[in-house]
Amino acid sequence: MHVQPRLLLALLAIVLSASVLEALVLSYHRGFDWRAAAVSLGDMLGRRLLLMTGISTSGLILDAVWRHRLGSVHIGGLPMFLLLFVGQEFFYYWYHRASHRIRWFWLTHSVHHSSNELTLSAAYRIGWLQHITGATAFFAPLVWIGFRPDVVVLALSLNLLYQFWLHTTWIPRLGWLEYVLNTPSAHRVHHAANIEYLDSNYGGVLIVFDRLFGTYVAERPEVPCRFGLVRPQTSHNILRVEFDPWIFLLRDLRHARSLRELLGLLFAPPGWRRDGEGETTEDLRRRLADLRSASA
Repeated sequence: MHVQPRLLLALLAIVLSASVLEALVLSYHRGFDWRAAAVSLGDMLGRRLLLMTGISTSGLILDAVWRHRLGSVHIGGLPMFLLLFVGQEFFYYWYHRASHRIRWFWLTHSVHHSSNELTLSAAYRIGWLQHITGATAFFAPLVWIGFRPDVVVLALSLNLLYQFWLHTTWIPRLGWLEYVLNTPSAHRVHHAANIEYLDSNYGGVLIVFDRLFGTYVAERPEVPCRFGLVRPQTSHNILRVEFDPWIFLLRDLRHARSLRELLGLLFAPPGWRRDGEGETTEDLRRRLADLRSASA
C-alpha cells in the first residue's frame, strides 16, 4: 500500500490552509495567539527535518518484528480492512493511554498538550522526539500477525489525520455520534487540564474503547475546559516547549536516592514522587476531594 507524495502534499496543504483560515476567523472575532501557532508550525518542520536524518526507533522496531511475523496479511477485502482498523484503534488507545500515564512517553506527548488554546494548529504540535521513545512498539502486534510495517504506519497516519478536526472549541456536541466516535467535545475534555477531566478520552477515531475501559468523561457545561498543561507552559520559545520535559526529568533523576525511585521517575505517572505527595492525577484528585470535604 503506497501513498503518492502528491497526495501527502495535498493533505498537508489542506491541513495548513484550514488552520490558517480558522486563525483568521478567530483573530477577527476574539483574538488569536499567532506565536503559539508559530510554535506548532516550527514543531512540524522540525519533525520533518529530524526524520530526514534517520534518527528514529520506529523503523527498527517494526522491521525487527516483521522479520519474525506469523504470516502475511493482504488487505483484499472488508474483513481484513476492519481487522486493521479496529486493531489499530485498539492499540492506539493503549499507546495514547500510556503516553499520559507513563512519564517516559509523556516527555514527548506533553508537547502536544502544551498549547494553552485548542485550535487546529495545535493538532500538528506533536513533539520533535516522538520517534525515539519506542512508542511504536504498541503497534508491533499488527506487524507480528502479518500487516506490513508501511501499512500499519499509514493506518496510524490516517488516524492522526482524522483527529485534526477535533482540535476546536467551536464545534458543539454531536448527539448520538458522541457514543461511537471521538468528537471535538470528547477531545476538548482530553486536552483539558481541569482535575475533573485529566486522563480521559484516549481514543483516536472511536470512543468505544474509552467507554469499555472506563476512561470516558463527557464535557460538562458547568466545568469549562482549561487547556494546556497542569502547570501551564507560558513560553513561546520552541526549544523550551520541546525540551523542558526532558530537562525536568534529568533534574529529578539527579536527585534520585534509589533504583526504585529512579524507575518511578521514568515509568510511573507524570508527577510521581516517592513520598506520595506529587502531582499525579490521583494526588491532585485526592487533594481536591480533601479540600471539598473540609469546606463542606
